[in-house]
Amino acid sequence: MASTHKHAFVLAGTSSGCGKTTLTLGLLCALAGRGLKVQPCKVGPDYLDTGWHQAVSGVSSCNLDSFMLPEPALNGLFSHHLRQADISVIEGVMGLYDGYGSDPHYCSSAALARQLGCPVILVVDGKAVSTSIAATVLGFQQFDPALNIAGVIVNRVNSDGHYQLLKHAIEHYCRVPVLGRVPVMDDVALPSRHLGLVGAGEQTICLETWRKFGQLLTQTLDIDRLLALSTLDQLPPGALPAFPHPQLAEGLTLALARDEAFSFYYPDCLDLLARAGVRLVPFSPLHDNQLPACDMVWFGGGYPELHARALSANQRMRQSVQAAHQRRIPIYGECGGLMYLGQQLITSEGEPFAMAGVLEGVSQMGARLTRFGYCEATARHDTLLAKAGESLRGHEFHYSDFTTPLSPQFDCLKTRDGAVQRRWQGGWQSGATLGSYLHLHFARRPAMLTGWLRAARSHL
Repeated sequence: MASTHKHAFVLAGTSSGCGKTTLTLGLLCALAGRGLKVQPCKVGPDYLDTGWHQAVSGVSSCNLDSFMLPEPALNGLFSHHLRQADISVIEGVMGLYDGYGSDPHYCSSAALARQLGCPVILVVDGKAVSTSIAATVLGFQQFDPALNIAGVIVNRVNSDGHYQLLKHAIEHYCRVPVLGRVPVMDDVALPSRHLGLVGAGEQTICLETWRKFGQLLTQTLDIDRLLALSTLDQLPPGALPAFPHPQLAEGLTLALARDEAFSFYYPDCLDLLARAGVRLVPFSPLHDNQLPACDMVWFGGGYPELHARALSANQRMRQSVQAAHQRRIPIYGECGGLMYLGQQLITSEGEPFAMAGVLEGVSQMGARLTRFGYCEATARHDTLLAKAGESLRGHEFHYSDFTTPLSPQFDCLKTRDGAVQRRWQGGWQSGATLGSYLHLHFARRPAMLTGWLRAARSHL
């Protein structure tokens, strides 16, 4: 039976690769199996982990990103989702204190836990270690004594004898409860590639495998203790961001590129548009022959490079996009969307493929990351999403580079620990079409949508 209380916790790790995502998916299944309404969340801007959250739980996962979202908006989104659930499992990012730069309380899992008033459940690797594991936990406790590390889960431990040794060491030296262990299961694994995990939508997921994993966790973890430790006394203060001009959005139709090649969208951005009155109509640049009837188009991020041949072969879709551009239907392309809107995409093998040809330029895949991380972009001119002088906050993560004779629309800046790390220019607009590598979260400042909506409304 569903709990009458609200629960939430941040599942944090000692580092990346410690098993947070796998354990999060198992816990979502274990908690749902007890009749609880679960709400998955993810610290930071990651699209792939959240896609797996949704695939396994059936619930859209919420990105909680402190760089892109001001505190009131982030708190408001979290509270909005938790009001409709019993418990939120918040998967952390990297290690517990890893954030933006060396400040452990800026854009880290620890910072978010403190902001939301949620306890931390720390995941530690139990393989090939004994009493030394207590030193690891103790270090994380002492690094910020004010942080509520409420419990520990030990990963990769199959032997009960080994687990009891680790449990005794942690509880004796650290005075924190150990909630159980996570055994290694060969059939529970998450595939990865150059941008991180393989997207959940790109393969057939055996939900029964994850449900069995969840059932196993109910035997190896103390779920009752976890629930007792994760009860929230109150929700954090904040409010959902207000849409600035509802009359602009009402009645508009947005064609949303969504298939194996384009899948990177923050669900809260889509919800924001829908709540404002925009009708979202998904379509596939891979499989459909033309755009649906629409007033605006959005090509999100994804993996167009893996589907370049099929995207190029769909000439009717490319022609439909070109025709929409010529009619000045406002089109926005984000990262992978930018690559598709260009004239050509050259794969890492050096093979060129014709793309939509809306933006003059060529995307070239490289062997390593071109740009990665948070940045701020200031508009040099009026664009679809920002007027001259306005700034946008987001993140870039891409292996390609876009070469174009078009004038850049944004001055981009990456800083870390107060020092400028890099400056560059990016974002290109032609007519009513804007493409950029910058991933954005509209809830930061919904007014950024005003120009896009006005351009769309001009066609009604």
